[in-house]
Amino acid sequence: MSSQTLTDTVQLTPILEASRRAAVDLAAAPTQVKNRALAAVSAALRGNVPDILTANRADLAAGRENGLSGGMLDRLMLDEARIEGLAAAVEQIALLTDPIGEVVRGRSLPNGIRISQVRVPFGVVGVIYEARPNVTVDIAAIALKSGNAVVLRGGSAAENTNRVLVGLLQQAIGSSGLPAESVQTIDPFGREGATLLMQARGHVDVLIPRGSAGLIQAVVNQSKVPVIETGAGVVHIFLDESANADWAVEIVHNSKVQRPSVCNALETLLVHRDAAARLLPGVLAKLAASGVTVHGDARVREIFPAAVPATEEDWGTEYMGLEVSVAVVDSLDDAIAHIRRYSTGHTESIITNDVVNAERFLAEVDSAAVMVNASTRFTDGGEFGFGAEVGISTQKLHARGPMGLPELTSTKWIVRGSGQVRA
Repeated sequence: MSSQTLTDTVQLTPILEASRRAAVDLAAAPTQVKNRALAAVSAALRGNVPDILTANRADLAAGRENGLSGGMLDRLMLDEARIEGLAAAVEQIALLTDPIGEVVRGRSLPNGIRISQVRVPFGVVGVIYEARPNVTVDIAAIALKSGNAVVLRGGSAAENTNRVLVGLLQQAIGSSGLPAESVQTIDPFGREGATLLMQARGHVDVLIPRGSAGLIQAVVNQSKVPVIETGAGVVHIFLDESANADWAVEIVHNSKVQRPSVCNALETLLVHRDAAARLLPGVLAKLAASGVTVHGDARVREIFPAAVPATEEDWGTEYMGLEVSVAVVDSLDDAIAHIRRYSTGHTESIITNDVVNAERFLAEVDSAAVMVNASTRFTDGGEFGFGAEVGISTQKLHARGPMGLPELTSTKWIVRGSGQVRA
């Protein structure tokens, strides 16, 4: 271990210990106190827009100088509308039912002992993410409502914005009677801090990575702390032979163009061979008019010559920008097989007027969210009514899909007896 690592460990340990103490207070905090803190957070965001924007402009300028992609810059960018959206999301979280203490199941045993399984916070949640200052607020708010302390590593690209946001969060939470250390950042420790957070078993109860596939896999492979894996989004839409043409055009366009840098944006479009000539000209023309580069297989290029040739790499690529890969398939079976091979298990949608095909697609496609006749952009905690989300889990344990308040809880068993002993 290098001298720098030793120094960082010594400096990081008090932060993690303070988070643990804050978690104890948060676990016992009444709902009204947590909601008061959330109201203060929302007010702090609205009351400090100029400071947030100044910091964010500095991060954006540095990002451009450092060659960040357009998609990453979009994720990094905050404006007045996005800050208002964050404040509104915090208010919505305050309105949601507090999951802590909820009885999941329970019964009385024949000997008179009563048992119940109840929701409890994880404790200390660590989060490692890239260029997403909205995550700073979303996760802090969800953690607060679910009684968890949170330790954030937001990456160098958003360092200025996150510094301001964490300062506002701490001030607002502290003013409400809860520990300011309920939300902490280890950004000053850089990459070494992220590594130490991954090794902090005993201080941190669960770790959640959000960002590129490379970042997520690095955390999964290196962490000694249990990880909830949020996945990259190689998202598919399949247009079957019965698909409504107007729906196909609008749903595909919305899925790709509405915000192309996010994980629920469309990356691969599949179309049934019997519908390709009918659907692809309109669908792809509208995409192209919005600046989308189409990577097509041979049959797609026969119908839409402006497409560039698709490669094997394209089918597994999360573009996070105005690009899409398109293939013609011979059947629903072939579409499902393609999705099974290349999908990251995030979101898939079928556009169809055939009920049998719709139900087969829903049953046989194994992703966190599977849709019929709807834009993939709806896979989102806010759209699902969670207020915000911790991330979208593509694994099967402990959570799957958009993660809201219940997904930041564990359970414990409460046993009430009256003198019983086991025979």
